[in-house]
Amino acid sequence: MPQKLRPSYKFNDEQLEQLKRIVPEAFKDGMLDFNSLFDALSDYNEEDSLDMDDNFYGLYWPGKRKAKRNATIPPNGTLVPIKGNGVDEEKTKNIYIEGDNLEVLKLLQKSYAGKIKMIYIDPPYNTGNDFIYNDDFSETAEDFEKATGQIDEQGVKQTVKINSRADGRFHSKWLNMMYPRLKLAHRLLNEDGVIFISIDDNEVAQLRKICDEIFGEENFVAQVIVQTNPRGRTFDRFFAKTHEYVLVYSNQIDIDGLNEIPKDDKAIAGYSKEDTGGKYRLLELRNRNPVFNRSNRPLMFYPIYADPKQFDVSLTLTERHIVEIYPRNSKGEDGCWTWGQKKAKNEITLLVANLANTGKWSVFRKDYLEGSSLTTKSKALWLEKEMNHENGKEIMGKLFGKTPFDFPKSIEYIKKCLQIGSSKYSDDIILDFFSGSSTTAHAVMQLNAEDSGNRQFIMVQLPEKCDEKSEAHKAGFKNICEIGKERIRRAGKSIAENKQSAVNNQPSFNDMLLPPPPPPIDIGFKVYRLAPSNYKKWKNYAGNDIKEAENLFAQYENPLVDNWKEEDLLTEIMLIEGFPLDSAVSVIKDFKKNKVTQISSEFCEHSLFVCLDNTINAETINTLALSEHDIFICLDNAVTDQDKARLDDKGLIKTI
Repeated sequence: MPQKLRPSYKFNDEQLEQLKRIVPEAFKDGMLDFNSLFDALSDYNEEDSLDMDDNFYGLYWPGKRKAKRNATIPPNGTLVPIKGNGVDEEKTKNIYIEGDNLEVLKLLQKSYAGKIKMIYIDPPYNTGNDFIYNDDFSETAEDFEKATGQIDEQGVKQTVKINSRADGRFHSKWLNMMYPRLKLAHRLLNEDGVIFISIDDNEVAQLRKICDEIFGEENFVAQVIVQTNPRGRTFDRFFAKTHEYVLVYSNQIDIDGLNEIPKDDKAIAGYSKEDTGGKYRLLELRNRNPVFNRSNRPLMFYPIYADPKQFDVSLTLTERHIVEIYPRNSKGEDGCWTWGQKKAKNEITLLVANLANTGKWSVFRKDYLEGSSLTTKSKALWLEKEMNHENGKEIMGKLFGKTPFDFPKSIEYIKKCLQIGSSKYSDDIILDFFSGSSTTAHAVMQLNAEDSGNRQFIMVQLPEKCDEKSEAHKAGFKNICEIGKERIRRAGKSIAENKQSAVNNQPSFNDMLLPPPPPPIDIGFKVYRLAPSNYKKWKNYAGNDIKEAENLFAQYENPLVDNWKEEDLLTEIMLIEGFPLDSAVSVIKDFKKNKVTQISSEFCEHSLFVCLDNTINAETINTLALSEHDIFICLDNAVTDQDKARLDDKGLIKTI
């Protein structure tokens, strides 16, 4: 018999030996914490407690158990497309989502688990005046809309509230907000995925601990210091702080998911020499690290012979190569080379001798500006002036005339994270679920334009109201989402125009000599909004009245809410079935009696064939050709039991 299509939410049931990777927070000091494991795998409901246990090291706070459970509670809503709100909506892979990020992250679990290459977030820093998300959602559609910002501004209950330092649970409230979101985000990362989190001194210590718990302490990469305000904050009490942090965690540290960054102009200028092989610099072959010397690296200590006139070298004494050189430091102590004899022999043409003014001979190797020499490891201290918040304001000012957003991040700041955490050679998906003014989306498009990359973005932002006294409100923006979407539109247009201008200004050569043109930049985006589900929410009944119970069941004979819309239900079906939001959706013209929509994605081996008509015609059933993995979805009352059996023979059928 056909399966019933219902929203589902399942935990990963991989083998026990993979438990540590799946639930790293269940392991403390290498030992299994059964309480944490029980919390992660159960949906029981009991009062919050600190659950302190002296046997394990970790961070505990009031409400932690509830915060853990919040990540496992199924979502109440769905996402609906907002047509005409985006750009190039039919072709783009980029997504913008309006709504509370906790609900949105839950809705993305099945479609995007293991598919996100990089996450960047800039959450509230908890300075004492920050808004903290309220995750206490109600069950009714009206209350859901209030809680998720879906209704108008006339006296709506806000989904955010100020977290004052005077509150006794100041840190706890922030941790309760962050924990379930990071937990859900972790599940979305692919094997070589990485997350970057901007934060300042207020919560960096707490954030570090919960990230150690969620992502695994062994997957910590760096705590980068970023100078965002060189002049210092004048309102700080003792020190004028000039910086903030970026915490970096890898999903699996043993899988190389981080990149080096391109060398800057100053570093490239160091390659000041040139020969037929190209530009190069000279690096001393002697190992300058005092830890390594002849005693512990005896095979790396050997003579190299130099020609005092030509300055080329040999590993053996010849008529020309008569100067014997050993790796000794300025004190004459025996050190060692960085290359063994075999490598030195194979790369002998890269080695040259040098005679210093002191009369001491040394050996250098040529380091050409190519391949790995074009990049370098990023330092954990970012001092570039482009990281400054003023740079972020200036860029937004150019787009809007006057910046409508307080303290937007710099494009270069996010671009540097993207260079480290994503690749231009693949269709990496970048997620930002505290997207604010959409700096991340802007940075993704800009970097793609610069390196011909094909990165995609998913932005998630709560439609927080703009203060009536703010520049944003004066400019006509009612909420932050409107600012973010407009920024993507304007930034995309500007990037495309600059790219075209650069192409037009290229010198004219024979087409056969020119490299192929770069791929077009995706400057579009689709918009989705968090909304109540198209499925009725089941109401538990604990009474003894049989008639009342029968009436309750009768209400659910049709599982869909009244006045559901086909396009909205299609999107919810996509998410339930694990298809991403950029899936190809097309109406199949071969069907004359019914409207059949095909949903397909490169991430899914099978396709969905969906017909939401009230009646499925026999001709449609006869024409329908399904592979053994394809799924046909329709309304339960649209087909007879006999037709269901026929459709089940053709493939897998699910009914609503």
